Amino acid sequence: MSATVESVSEPSSTVTVSPQGYERGSRRAWIAVFGGLIGAFMAILDIQITNASMKEIQGSLGATLEEGSWIATAYLVAEMIAIPLSGWLSQGLSVRRYLLWTTTAFIGASILCSMSWNLESMIAFRAMQGFFGGALIPLAFRLILEFLPDDKRAVGMALFGVTATFAPSIGPTLGGWLTEQFSWHYLFYINVPPGLLVMAMLAYGLEKKPVVWDKLKNMDLSGIITMALGMGCLEVVLEEGNRKQWFSSDLIRNLSLVAAINIALFIYIQLKKKEPLVNLRLLRHRDFALSTLAYFLLGMALFGAIYLIPLYLSQIHDYSPLEIGEVIMWMGFPQLLVLPFIPKLMERFDGRYMAAFGFAMFSLSFYMNSHMTVDYAGHQMIASQVVRALGQPFILVPIGIIATMHIKPHENASASTVLNVMRNLGGACGIALVATMTDNLSREHLAHIKETLPAVSSLANDYFTQTTNVLIQAGSDPVTASAQAHAMLSQTMTQQAYIQAYNDVFYMLAALLLIAVVSVLLIRKPGNKA
Repeated sequence: MSATVESVSEPSSTVTVSPQGYERGSRRAWIAVFGGLIGAFMAILDIQITNASMKEIQGSLGATLEEGSWIATAYLVAEMIAIPLSGWLSQGLSVRRYLLWTTTAFIGASILCSMSWNLESMIAFRAMQGFFGGALIPLAFRLILEFLPDDKRAVGMALFGVTATFAPSIGPTLGGWLTEQFSWHYLFYINVPPGLLVMAMLAYGLEKKPVVWDKLKNMDLSGIITMALGMGCLEVVLEEGNRKQWFSSDLIRNLSLVAAINIALFIYIQLKKKEPLVNLRLLRHRDFALSTLAYFLLGMALFGAIYLIPLYLSQIHDYSPLEIGEVIMWMGFPQLLVLPFIPKLMERFDGRYMAAFGFAMFSLSFYMNSHMTVDYAGHQMIASQVVRALGQPFILVPIGIIATMHIKPHENASASTVLNVMRNLGGACGIALVATMTDNLSREHLAHIKETLPAVSSLANDYFTQTTNVLIQAGSDPVTASAQAHAMLSQTMTQQAYIQAYNDVFYMLAALLLIAVVSVLLIRKPGNKA
């Protein structure tokens, strides 16, 4: 891949030292890295921040529940398209110019979201926000690879871990609090102050470089078109598939066909081109491919949990958004206590074993949630959330280093793109999987409960009689009380069916994470080239 960042084609010494004092590990370099990390934190936070306030946003815009789902889908689709484009555009425009432009546009799109007057305008502005925010995520990862010395890379990966796992964990909490205390408009206003800070830090920390017009003119147009169509349609299928009953919907069938054709063409084009949009040949390296699989499973588990736990608490225990946020935050805050120690632990222990331990902890946390009963609510869920939070830092830091340890400088852009796309894609697949499995399994369990009802008919009759008598004593007439008792029995059976379905899905996620444990253990020892 001959297309590189501006200085990669020069001797390696010019990459690490420049006459303006932008050395790797210098004060300017660290400021640039922190600026990129704050930007990535904002972009990832905005994926989840609207979820807890969707009812208020829908009510204000006059949208139905199904229509409102496109507010989140538009952001994710645009973000997924933007990530692969970030490597090419940052190489042509320069990292500094591209990041400053995208951050400015992200702030502007956030302000426009707060000014939305109907559903269509909100969807359009959220797509803009997702597109410009999507560029901030892989470039933060890339800044760590290019601007920090090797002995500080673990520190940088630990900080990136905060953006990748902590941001989605506190998104619902922060969103619920802002909406409850102020209004949903503040979900978008909140991006302005840190956005301006990011621009100042990037402007100071990154070196000015000229536009590489040859790189911009030599764009992979076929790759861009097939990627945008393929990834965009795939994201819509994953986000909307369960709501539209998957392939019973013409929309989902057609989009799946478009996605499959274009993704296949994109892979073929990228493998054939001398200067591809994304260097997929990196996946030929065993260590990078296994790390990519681990990233995919991490995204699936992380976003699957963030989707599943609020759904369980709201459906089974009728929790408010703020109450849900108070439970979810235990997946975020404890990891801040562990992250500072990870770089030091990396110096003493094999990163593969640390990552395997982290995935095992993550798996254990899901297993702890696979034995829930009707009395299992937010307080009982905190223990599993803490276990999950303690495991996450052990995953992201070692995996980031192991995945890139044999990557050449000119491959950083593609490596960052592939890893971040796979984590996001894993998240979309995770949400689609758990949503579909929960619905299907709950129907199966409900059917099974109804089938076994005659076998426990005496208990059911006792429950029905007792409930009817209580309702009559409360003032209902016998006919109404009987109907209400039937409804309550049906509701109880449905609730039990859903609890069993949630248990099955948590158990399934625990098993999937064991695949990640095996995949990281199969990575070769650092120092052995794949």
